[in-house]
Formats: sequence, structure tokens, C-alpha cells
Amino acid sequence: MTGDHQTLALLLFSAFVAVTLGITTWVSRHRQGSAEEFYAGGRLFSPMENGFAIAGDYMSAASFLGISGLIALFGYDGVLYSVGFLVAWLVVLFLVAELVRNCGRFTLADVVAARMRERPVRIASGISSVTVSVLYLVAQMVGAGSLVALLLGGTSASARTWTVIGVGALMVVYVTLGGMRATTWIQIVKAVLLMAGAVALTTLVLVRFRGDVNALLNTAVAHSGHGGEFLAPGLKYGGDWSARLDFISLGLALVLGTAGLPHILSRFYTVPTARAARRSVVWAIGLIGGFYLMTIVLGFGAAALVGSDAVRASNAAGNTAVPLLALDLGGGAGSTGGTVLFAVVAAIAFATILAVVAGITLASSASVAHDLYASLRRRRSRRSGGRRSEVAVARLAAAGIGAVAIALSLLAQGQNVAFLVGLAFAVAASANLPVLLYSLFWRNFTTRGAVWAVYGGLVPAVVLVALSPVVSGSPEAVFPGLDFQVFPLQNPGVVSVPLGFLAGWIGTVTSPEPPDAAKHAQTEVRSLTGAGAV
Repeated sequence: MTGDHQTLALLLFSAFVAVTLGITTWVSRHRQGSAEEFYAGGRLFSPMENGFAIAGDYMSAASFLGISGLIALFGYDGVLYSVGFLVAWLVVLFLVAELVRNCGRFTLADVVAARMRERPVRIASGISSVTVSVLYLVAQMVGAGSLVALLLGGTSASARTWTVIGVGALMVVYVTLGGMRATTWIQIVKAVLLMAGAVALTTLVLVRFRGDVNALLNTAVAHSGHGGEFLAPGLKYGGDWSARLDFISLGLALVLGTAGLPHILSRFYTVPTARAARRSVVWAIGLIGGFYLMTIVLGFGAAALVGSDAVRASNAAGNTAVPLLALDLGGGAGSTGGTVLFAVVAAIAFATILAVVAGITLASSASVAHDLYASLRRRRSRRSGGRRSEVAVARLAAAGIGAVAIALSLLAQGQNVAFLVGLAFAVAASANLPVLLYSLFWRNFTTRGAVWAVYGGLVPAVVLVALSPVVSGSPEAVFPGLDFQVFPLQNPGVVSVPLGFLAGWIGTVTSPEPPDAAKHAQTEVRSLTGAGAV
């Protein structure tokens, strides 16, 4: 990109950053010293506001950039990501949202610790939540690097590096100054922008083909380089047994992982009641469902109008398919319309990344302060001074988590962002979901079972990823020059998710301590009725 493209897009980037920093500064003038204000925004958001914020949190760079790119490169197999991400919300709606809001205060560990010994459960859940959050952050920063590299020179390594560092610095500012209240409003603004941008691009694609979806698909097939295989299963996940098993593993991770994502669970605490939490999810499903339908049109539109080879040449992982599509729809490179549309889409994508990383960073820093720090300090009192101390630790933790995420994302710049998010979903489904469901629904669940469920899913998931083709042994790996690959699958979910549930069951049946029937009864009544909920 040259001249006008760079200048206009950078101006729009700067305008959005200025607006969001203004929101953060304005919100920071309000009292942020209490944990309830910092972690949950005072629990004052309406279901519609929280639904938009949930959608803003969930519709990340993986959705806007990654899924569309995968569809542009792999056709039918890329659509599977859209289906998996959307179906996952049924699990959240029917099994998690209302019960979590009734049982917890700020984090996942609150739900589990309500009927267990707090210290070991909080430490295990805190470690797991931070791990999932860091993996998710890496995906967003990789998307930011790909986007700005396209803007500033296509494959500029220095542009990617400085973009990742800049996004990391901005997210720390958002979280430390504004807390949940500022983060929520940034996500609402971002959700509105993203939906508007997706609707505009989808409309332009359909207008280009006069509303004939069949013509769109046929043109995509012709420009894909794969012929009829582009619309058939198996282009990415076909072939040998390991590729097909990888598909099953990915689907399992996507459908079950959402219910274990810390930054999604924390959103249920920002509304006043469990009913409001459930209504928030309904709002979110409507927005997210419409958006993922549009990503299918955008992905096939990029294949048809830009061409799969051109998308791959710009970014091997496909992360720049939507900006390139916008450039074409606006009139092509060098045209005023193309410049404006490209710049708007680039700014929206950048806004998407900034909003999501702020939400994830807030959730992970809350886990560090509220679960790890509070447990290690063994603070039993709930005085306001202790809460203010937690908030100070959360702000420091945001900086540390940002630094770790920046370092890891610089190593993973060649990966597709939707694929990287799939890894975060696999870890969440393996470590967080088993302990959450067991705590809510199994009367005999014990503290040992809870700790074993977390580590029994977390450790295998992380180890299997480290020993998979994602890290070494393939040209697309993080370390392509090394080969210590042992595990053949790219996504560990099909192995690690059952191990998490199995470990929780074994830990419970072998536990020397009996389950606390009174605490379970109290938790059950509270989760189902909301009696005693904060």
C-alpha cells in the first residue's frame, strides 16, 4: 500500500485510538478503587448493553480476519469455523450463563470455590485462566501485525513487530485506567462498527453478483485454484486419518471452549441479575449469528474477487483477505473508493483487535489478583483495603500479561488467527469447562477432583500443542527449522478434553475427604434461584 492508503488508514487508526482513549480517560474519573467497579463495572449494564459487549468481546480478529481468510483459502472447510463458533453459544445459554452469574462474583474460580477449599482451587483456576487468556491474546496480536504490515508494506517484519508492541501497550492503558466500565463501552462501540462494516461489505459483494449466490460460489471456485474441491469437505481436513481426526478435535474445541473462556464468563458479572445475564446471551447470539453468516459471504467473496492465490501471496495464513476484498469492492488499488473502503475496514479491524485484547487482559489480570494473589496472601478478610490492594495488583498484572503476550505473538506471526484462537478454545474446553460443569451439577465433586480436573486438562493440552506440528516439524510451524513433533494433530481437544473430565472424576472418587453436602446444597439453591447472589 502506498501514499493515500497509508495516510488515510493511519488517520482513521489514530481517530479510533483517540476516541477510545477519551472514553477510558472519562471513565477513569469515576471511582475505580473498589473491586466491583474495576472487575464488574458496578454491575450496572443492561442486557442489551452487555449483549453488545459480549458480541464485541467474541467477534475478534479470529472472526473478522481469520475465518474469512480460511474460507477464501479452503472453501467449505473454512466455513466449519463459523459453524463451530456460533453453535458454542447454545452451550453457554443453556448450561452456563445464568448459573455462573448466580454463583460467582468476578472470576471462574468464584464458582468452584463456593463449595471447595478455596486456596488450591483458586490457584489452579487462576493459572488456567491466565494460560487461556495469553493464547487468545497472541491470536489478536498476530492479526494486528498482519493488518498493519499490509498497510505499511505488505510483508514488513518491522511493521508487524512495532504493531504488536503498540497494541500491547494500548491494552495495558485501557485496563489500568478504565477497568471493566471503559472496556465494556469500547467493546460496545467496536461491536456497532464491526456489524456496520460487515453489513456494508456483504451488501457490496451481493450487489456485485446481483444477489446471485450461485454465481458468487461458481466464481469463487473458478478463482480458488482447487476447482470443485473448493466447495467439498476435505480440502484442509481431508486426506489421512490424522487430518480427519484434527477436524473432529477442532469442532470439539470450538463448541465446548466458549463456555470456559475467562473473558466471556466475566461478562456475566456486569449485569445485576441472572435473568439479565441470560437475556444478554440472547442479544449476543442474535448479533454473533448474523455476523458469522456474513463472514461466509466475505470469505467466498474474497476468493471470487481477489482470488485465493492473491490472498495467499499477501499473507500465507489468509489474515488479510477482508482488507483486500474491501480494496477491490471500492474500485481497486489507486482508486478513491478503494482507498476509503480499505481504510475504513482496516480501522474497524484494528478497533476489533484493540477492544478484544482489552477484555481478555482485564479478565486475566482479575484472575491473577483475585485468585492467585489473594490465595497466596491468604487474606480471609473482605475489607475494602484488601479489595483496593487487589485492584492495584490487577493493574500491575495487566502489564506483565501484556509483555508475555507480545513476546509469544512475535513468534507466531505466520499462523492464521482463527487457528490460534482454536488452540485457546481447546485449552479452555480441557481445563475450565470440566471443573465448571462438575461444580455446578455433580453433588459428590470434591476439592481434589476440582484441582485434578483443571491440571488434568491444562497440562496435556499445553504439552500436546508444544509437541504438535504447530510448533515444529512443518514449514508453517512457529519453529520451522526444528523438529521435535510427536503428537500428529494440530488441535489437542479430542485428547485433552476427555482427559480433563476423566481426571476430575478420578480425583473425586479417590479423594480421602467426603464432599461437603451442605455447601453443595447451598450452591445448588443459589445457582438455580439466585438467592444470596451478589
